[in-house]
Amino acid sequence: MTDALPENIDDIIVDPHTYGDEHSYHRAFAALRQHDPVHWAEPRDYRPFWAVTRHADIMAVELNAKNFLNDPRQFLVTKADEEMLIAHSGSRNFARNLVAMDDPDHRAYRALTSAWFGAKSVSALEEEITALARETVDHMVEKGDGCDFAKEIAAWYPLRTIMIVLGAPREDEPLMLALSQKVFGGADSDSGGGEGMTSMVEAFDAFTCYFNAITLDRRTNPRNDVATILANATIDGEPIGERERNAYYLIVAAAGHDTTSSAISGGLLALIQNPDEMKRLRANPELIGNAVDEFIRWTSPVKHFFRTAVSDYEVGGKSIRSGDSLMMCYPSGNRDEAAFDTPCAFRVERPDARKHIAFGYGPHLCLGNMLAKLEMRILFTEMLARIDDFRLAGDPAWVEANFVSGLKRLPITYRVQN
Repeated sequence: MTDALPENIDDIIVDPHTYGDEHSYHRAFAALRQHDPVHWAEPRDYRPFWAVTRHADIMAVELNAKNFLNDPRQFLVTKADEEMLIAHSGSRNFARNLVAMDDPDHRAYRALTSAWFGAKSVSALEEEITALARETVDHMVEKGDGCDFAKEIAAWYPLRTIMIVLGAPREDEPLMLALSQKVFGGADSDSGGGEGMTSMVEAFDAFTCYFNAITLDRRTNPRNDVATILANATIDGEPIGERERNAYYLIVAAAGHDTTSSAISGGLLALIQNPDEMKRLRANPELIGNAVDEFIRWTSPVKHFFRTAVSDYEVGGKSIRSGDSLMMCYPSGNRDEAAFDTPCAFRVERPDARKHIAFGYGPHLCLGNMLAKLEMRILFTEMLARIDDFRLAGDPAWVEANFVSGLKRLPITYRVQN
């Protein structure tokens, strides 16, 4: 049995501070799953919505893309910040990227890079990513016996992969890291500037300036990278719009980095906190692929996305009205007792790990999911082969953000194997 549903549950699930304590948001979602799994929420400062917390209900909504649209609401934004966005760009949406699109636009824009993020192209990157993983572990070895894994390792390794994908110069990595963290950690003064949507808009504007220069270069100097595809992209014979192109850059650069970073650091923390699972993975390296899915299920870096109903519909026994918003609560779905055996246990050989919905589900399944899993598999293979005896050297800390979040500090010690 879980705790009774708190009277202020609506405010708890939208509060960025809730997500700075992983036990707090898991406890809140567990109460919702038990007592009111499709819950009408009217939090202070936000427009109301349905919180959808069960795995099956989230999948059902995401599969029904004709009735539940991504536009016009992407993620949690206060009413005051929505007004600020309208004044800034004429829309309540932060950026018109794939996350904000519905068919036919979504299908057309996704097709621009789908081959690049497909199995064949991702496999072609394996050699370069392996070299990055070795370089990353070399850095850990050089540091001696400890580091802040979240800040010094997990934040940089997936960023360097994304820089390869985009064809961006390596000397720009610090700028890309700062802007990515500002996009998703806007309410957290340690990682995002602490000014919420204002920080996000400032970061997007800086991304736009940066990628405008990249676009001009790729139109005269095309390369084999995603930046070249986007710089020269056309749909129905017409160049894509500047707003859409820059939003596309943003989702590749920021989302492709930050989510993977969170899953990497959270995965290592789970192994440290579950030493028997660490031993099991070391003894059976062939489990690494399954373990990566368990890392992703366990951490669920994307905390939610929204859908909007275009007609009356029933979800989980509740009558959803046309125009209602629905918040897909991914960490809750990934800890749903009806979908997973002992969901609150971390198990590297979990047979149902691949059922997770951390990448979304249906037509909006994360475009870069194969790349993210390849990065993680290669890094953990390299790291566990060369480093042993991982231990916490202090308290972990999480980013206080209600949209995309993970560890911001993970102090550890370790022993380099001879």
